[in-house]
Amino acid sequence: MGNYSKALEFYEEAQKIYEKALPPNHPDLASCYGKNGVVYNAMRDYSKALEFYKKSHKIYEKALPPNHPDLATSYSNIGQVHNNMGDYSKALEFYEKALKIREKALPPNHPDLATSYGNIGQVYKNMGDYSKALELYEKDLAITKKALPPNHPDLATSYNNIGQVYKDMGDYSKALEFYEKDLEITKIALPPNHPDLATSYNNIGMAHYGMNNYSKALPFLENALSIRRKSLPSTHPLIQTTIDNIDHVKKKM
Repeated sequence: MGNYSKALEFYEEAQKIYEKALPPNHPDLASCYGKNGVVYNAMRDYSKALEFYKKSHKIYEKALPPNHPDLATSYSNIGQVHNNMGDYSKALEFYEKALKIREKALPPNHPDLATSYGNIGQVYKNMGDYSKALELYEKDLAITKKALPPNHPDLATSYNNIGQVYKDMGDYSKALEFYEKDLEITKIALPPNHPDLATSYNNIGMAHYGMNNYSKALPFLENALSIRRKSLPSTHPLIQTTIDNIDHVKKKM
């Protein structure tokens, strides 16, 4: 929280300077408002985040051509806040506007295009429309595989996203297939005690649990717990959740 308030202090100071020095529709002012929005979104103050993102967007609409990539990013930011607030129809509306611009403005294998497909896929997953989510996540994965190196963390995320949809559908063997690809990359791309590596181990453990493979589930969950104890505060809820999951597995063995 301290870091966020420091960042806000800095951006608010910059904002005051920009507001005095620049014309009201200058893109640098939009960028400054956008940075405030990012911090408020991270702090989960969504109404404040929207306020700044909309100020930023208003300027971009006037200052930029209608298919400018920065305008797409602006739509995407607003979509993300609506998604975080659980307002999925609004999130889709803004994410789709971002996608429309990116499809026109960017080459077909640009990572930002993959991000757009992934964002829309996430909304459909949140809405429980799994076939639509898979369709979008697979588009995201296809681009990410072409656009990024084979051990890039974003590629791991793409595999994980598809795994999550299959898990939500109750297809644990298919989920496992994608979770294992995620773990393969995450082990190479991230330091050994990174919280995301714990998530990868946990996901595989829970997929095995869903398939009643309790002896296979246990070592993955224990790995997840070990990393979480090293990388997270001792009161973090994920630590207790992992302990509970291990207890459930042991009771089934």
